[in-house]
Amino acid sequence: MKKTLALIVLAFAAFSQSNAQRMSLSEYFRLPNRGVLRSENDALKASLDSLQFVLDSLRAEALKAHQNDDADKSAIDEPKNYTAAQTDSLLHLWYKANRDLDFQSIEDYDMDVEHFTSNVPDEVMIQRLADMKAFFSLPFNETVKNYMILYSEKMHSGMERVLGVSKFYFPIFEETFAKYDIPLELKYMAIIESMLNPTATSRAGARGMWQFMYQTARSYGLCIDSYVDERLDVVKAVDAAARYLRDAYRVFGDWTLAISSYNCGTGNVAKAIHRAGEKRDFWSIYPYLPRETRGYVPAFVGAMYAFTYAREYGIRPMDVGMPAQLDTFEIRRKLHFTQISDVVGVPEDDLRQFNPKYIHDIVPGTDREPCILNLPYKWTAPFMEADQDSLYLHKAGELLCEEVLKDVEKKASAAPSSGSITYKVKSGDYLGRIASKYGVSVAQMKKWNNLKSDNIRPGQVLKIYK
Repeated sequence: MKKTLALIVLAFAAFSQSNAQRMSLSEYFRLPNRGVLRSENDALKASLDSLQFVLDSLRAEALKAHQNDDADKSAIDEPKNYTAAQTDSLLHLWYKANRDLDFQSIEDYDMDVEHFTSNVPDEVMIQRLADMKAFFSLPFNETVKNYMILYSEKMHSGMERVLGVSKFYFPIFEETFAKYDIPLELKYMAIIESMLNPTATSRAGARGMWQFMYQTARSYGLCIDSYVDERLDVVKAVDAAARYLRDAYRVFGDWTLAISSYNCGTGNVAKAIHRAGEKRDFWSIYPYLPRETRGYVPAFVGAMYAFTYAREYGIRPMDVGMPAQLDTFEIRRKLHFTQISDVVGVPEDDLRQFNPKYIHDIVPGTDREPCILNLPYKWTAPFMEADQDSLYLHKAGELLCEEVLKDVEKKASAAPSSGSITYKVKSGDYLGRIASKYGVSVAQMKKWNNLKSDNIRPGQVLKIYK
């Protein structure tokens, strides 16, 4: 407790120092246009307000706990100086820890056995669905109702974080979907897939905010190599997702089926249509879809409902410290995050957060294939003013030596066959379903787990080798 209180106060003291430093950023920009300066000042103020809000929240929480611990009062009264970079790093770690928890929250519920109740009357939910005027009809039934309650009432803290980060990510999604002329509401799929966590990784090996499996990602042009995994690139991943959804809609002519195919593939949806007597609507093929896909469209409706009526449920956007905006730079030589951090001052955690696709902290730029580096706006001027020779030569012999690069490539070549996944059997699972989900055979599953028959039981832990 004492350590926590000290950190809060130290961070708060650092904010005052950071505030003074950041407000002097105008010195970097000798722009005569008053309107441009005013716009930049507004952006900086928004970023500072974001930091202030988080620090105020943390301080209030610490002071509340401190009331029951008078012995720690000295920790509040003796602030120390933190640098701006240390403060940013502290805050980043705070909301990163919270964000990483979000991805697992929906997996805490087995929706095949959960039956939630709510104080909100059914007729109110029905009217709210009608008022949403979505791009496809939103029927109200027990399955849909269950997911509406899940996202709006059972995942309150997770949805507050989603609302917070959505201010940063949703404009990117909407711009991309508008380019491909598909419904903007499809952005809510990313909540189901990853709770807007750009580095989320599923047990099946799907990665990124849009949870692409390896083969699907490659077929839609996402680069995955020794240094880069574009499934973790927010802009490129949503572009691939938009193209997939557009293609699926062209095949099925129905958005609910296109959404379903995103979860289980177009082949499984086509099989379900055939088994349903060639009917082409979600609820007709519902019984014939894979078990995990049946809840996908209801979950989409639930997430969209919770987002639309967040205020009615007391869900408030959490301020998670996202920057007001990012700048992008073309990098034409190999550059390590540590070089940028040491020479420019950008915290390495920030570099990883906004450039998650560089999986080994190395930007593998060349003149032939430049790579994009994202930086929070406040670091734009320092990065531009840094001496380029000093930047690229700094510790290059240590960070980018031949031995390090060979080790990166060695890890990449070993990755597909290394390690295993552990899967905990849920109620209703059977070997064929699990094997299909992870792209392996039933025979392999039985061999890996020394199973004499196809019988498995809830709670049993299975090993699946990638």
